[in-house]
Amino acid sequence: MSPSQPPRPPLSRDRVLAAAIEVADRGGVEAITMRKVAQELGVEAMSLYHHVPNKDAILDGVVDAVFAAIELPSPGCDDWRDAIRTRASSARAVLSQHRWALGLMDSRRNPGPATLRHHNAALGVLREAGFPLSMAAHAVSLIDSYISGFVLQEANLPVTTPDDVEELAGDILEQLPANELPYLRELITDHALRPGYDHTGEFGYGLDVILDALEARRT
Repeated sequence: MSPSQPPRPPLSRDRVLAAAIEVADRGGVEAITMRKVAQELGVEAMSLYHHVPNKDAILDGVVDAVFAAIELPSPGCDDWRDAIRTRASSARAVLSQHRWALGLMDSRRNPGPATLRHHNAALGVLREAGFPLSMAAHAVSLIDSYISGFVLQEANLPVTTPDDVEELAGDILEQLPANELPYLRELITDHALRPGYDHTGEFGYGLDVILDALEARRT
């Protein structure tokens, strides 16, 4: 090591997991291997085994780290919808940064402490708001499916900014046959191309529809 270079921080489980997340962010979950994580850290692969026993332990750990990054809802809050809305918005933001985690989060058989706390908190908000146990379970499943589906949809959309929407909408309008497909033309001209339209706002609208429907059933 050059005298001008600062000493490398000691290897730890947290550093191994952080490196694995960096690897996955670039190449997907299939890129996580002991060798690639070691390369990310600038060490030999054998060094990792002092902190994680195997690749499965890394996968369990990165899932728990993703759950830990999502803001927990607060049981006992005045409005259960606000708590769930906050949790859903945080989950969407975190999963948008780590989309590789979507298929991994439900597949692990050894949930970590952050994962367990997260699920307990989400259920706690609903149970303390008066939801029967079965309905609370249905609600969590529904909301999580909506979040995951929306994140996947966003990942595959060919647009990311309002300018992109305007360009794509214009291209589609040019291809529409005259006097045909009137409802699609109406959607584009009177909705997508209206000033201030931002397709990312669809997440909040859909979430509110779900929460309103759950509230109606709760009462």
